[in-house]
Amino acid sequence: MKIVRVPTVSQSLLRRSLSLIACGSFALFAGCLVVGCLEQTALAAEPPQRATAPMLQAAAAAPSQQPSAAPKPPQEDTAQTRKIQQLIANVEKTYQNGVQNYRNGRFDAARLDFDYAVDQMLTSGMDLKSEGPLADEFERIVNAVNALEIDALKQGNGFSPKIEESPIEAAGELTFPSNPELTAQLSAELKDTQSQSDFPLVVNDYVAGWISYFQNNQGGHAHLLRSLERAGKYKEMILRILKEEGVPQDLIYQAITESGFQPQAFNARSGAGGMWQFMPVASAYGLVRNGYVDERFDPEKSTHAYARYMKLLYAQLGDWYLAMAAYDWGAGNVQRAVMRTGYADYWSLYRKNALPKETMAYIPGVIASIIMAHNPQQYGLDHMSPQPAVAYDTINISYPLDLRLAADITDSTLANIVGLNPSLLRLTTPRDISVDLHIPSGTKDQFLKRIAAIPEDKRGSWRFHEVQANESLDQVAQLFHVKPHDLRVANDLDEDDPVEAGDELIVPVVTSSASGVHPQRYTVRRGDTLVTVADRFGTTVEDLRRWNNLRTSSVGAGRSLYVSEPVRLGPTTHIRGRGHGRAARRAKHGKAASTAGKTTHNNRSTSRASTAKKSSTGASSHHAKSKKKH
Repeated sequence: MKIVRVPTVSQSLLRRSLSLIACGSFALFAGCLVVGCLEQTALAAEPPQRATAPMLQAAAAAPSQQPSAAPKPPQEDTAQTRKIQQLIANVEKTYQNGVQNYRNGRFDAARLDFDYAVDQMLTSGMDLKSEGPLADEFERIVNAVNALEIDALKQGNGFSPKIEESPIEAAGELTFPSNPELTAQLSAELKDTQSQSDFPLVVNDYVAGWISYFQNNQGGHAHLLRSLERAGKYKEMILRILKEEGVPQDLIYQAITESGFQPQAFNARSGAGGMWQFMPVASAYGLVRNGYVDERFDPEKSTHAYARYMKLLYAQLGDWYLAMAAYDWGAGNVQRAVMRTGYADYWSLYRKNALPKETMAYIPGVIASIIMAHNPQQYGLDHMSPQPAVAYDTINISYPLDLRLAADITDSTLANIVGLNPSLLRLTTPRDISVDLHIPSGTKDQFLKRIAAIPEDKRGSWRFHEVQANESLDQVAQLFHVKPHDLRVANDLDEDDPVEAGDELIVPVVTSSASGVHPQRYTVRRGDTLVTVADRFGTTVEDLRRWNNLRTSSVGAGRSLYVSEPVRLGPTTHIRGRGHGRAARRAKHGKAASTAGKTTHNNRSTSRASTAKKSSTGASSHHAKSKKKH
């Protein structure tokens, strides 16, 4: 069986990063984000190890299938090259200012610089997909800043939920001694459970150890319970998709291992994100990723991608346990382990220590979760309160829409709209890019009726307001920092026309982001206050504080302020301790690995490196971990 190796995604990113070390960019802080150490040599010595990026080979090969463009005249080509080089130089300068601010502890200023660096590329008018150097620069900056914002600055728009470790992640370095009596008891009870499941189940010492941990360990039980409660939000949707894609429905519980059913889970070291922990690989399984949208965090679309990938792995390996191992470690790695040992059986590979410790814990943990989920009373899970299923209407739009306006016209809250749209990275939808906006269930007709009253080119800044009891038009104008006259004109009201409770008003807010293009910054002058700046740009003091991470209303002359919503590159929460972080701590404190022969918990010491290794069947495996250790 011939196995052809191709460069991994993480290795290719590393080579591009290393080529830019001379100008002191990405490697300045990628080696050790939290403590700020500059371990460039360590970064160069070994590629990032944790990556979880399933990607079809066809997707990776897609660029080569595009027809070649007609050659440009020499002068035009030279001018375009200079323009790109100048843009990259400007971006690099802004980025370096951010790095310097970060190293000096000025995290607020660093955030502004990093956001602006990305803004310059997003609003340049150049095609980031077709221009090679610029596309590389965009990918590098986005990945670096994303990691910084999430892992170091730990600040965001305030709407992302707190993310906790998955149950298996939380177990750390636990090992489970053999318990023949427990194994025999669980084996005897397995028959009833198997009749409820469409997934092959088995009970052995390894699975029994995980069941005991989830049942009897206080922390393990709590993590599993919360994961199953969160599953209520997405269970109906996931089961429907798994059925549509023709894979076992009990694969839903693999999300416990991956993310604990948290669609905004993010691994800052590898960039893996979403409920199924996909790597940020362009066009992987049709999941869109750009400066506005990252569909890895869309529960529905990412679940389709997960189901299709699992079906591909099963067709390749012919066994669901091996398919799950391949999802965790990579199909190429699993195939080589089979060839090396002669055993095409997960448990045989397990007993021969032919698998990484993480993969050795991964499958037993999932099986234990399935068995316990089907027997909640037996395992103390009968008192859990599943969260209500997420329900929403979908509106497809291709123009800038402020999510606050979406909240206004659906009588919802901004936090609710953000929660329904975890794949949107900013508080606005993009221009000229079609996206599915999720709004509260039952509000689609209301949305379409109310949004029709607002010109399309104003939906990136204007607001909507329903007049409350005893509220005057002047009070509404003051609330949104607009002039009463402008409010009357926008709503075709005469000077003496009163407003009454229940009246619907469109609010012509004028901001520098009204075009939906990019944030504008303003340098504070002597005598300025946040109040005068807010009035000048038609915004609020509260927004200025939020956008610029200010704790007070005072601001000194010379300071650069965002006066409209800045770019936010990704979710601002992550699963702590996954992958590199935990392995680094073990290395630092000299903790030895568990001895052979014991069933070890998923230690996540290996990375989900996107291996892109082709098997003899031609399938690529990108949801993989390298066996290298720190």
